[in-house]
Amino acid sequence: MKAKHQRLTLAVMAVLALVGAGLLAAFALRDQASYFYTPSDLAAKKPAAGQAIRLGGMVETGSIQRETDGVTVNFIVHDGDARQAVTYTGITPDLFVEGSGVVADGKLLADGSFEAETLLAKHDENYIPRELDGIDMTGTPTATGTLVE
Repeated sequence: MKAKHQRLTLAVMAVLALVGAGLLAAFALRDQASYFYTPSDLAAKKPAAGQAIRLGGMVETGSIQRETDGVTVNFIVHDGDARQAVTYTGITPDLFVEGSGVVADGKLLADGSFEAETLLAKHDENYIPRELDGIDMTGTPTATGTLVE
């Protein structure tokens, strides 16, 4: 075989190996992906029950209810247009308060409620997820599209 054909064969094999590695990685990670939804997105798209998703929004004022077991918390997440009930069992972050931003990793149950496995609270008073820019702490959209405090 000529040197030119050997180089061409090696180049084709390298490209096939890269494509194969990419497909293998994509296949391995497809079940690990969790998509970000706002309450409006959940109402419109209705992901399959049990699918891992990430829900983001603002904790509705007056909605935090703690169960008698001391670790289960029920609350409402809103984005100005829609509301979603969330249940979380565990220790809540220190910054988790009413009227603050929250991102919850978990799954939508068959009855339409959301069961969170982890909660991420905003890190300071200026943080707001990009998808939620334009609502204030009570859920009313602002005229300028910025956070009102």
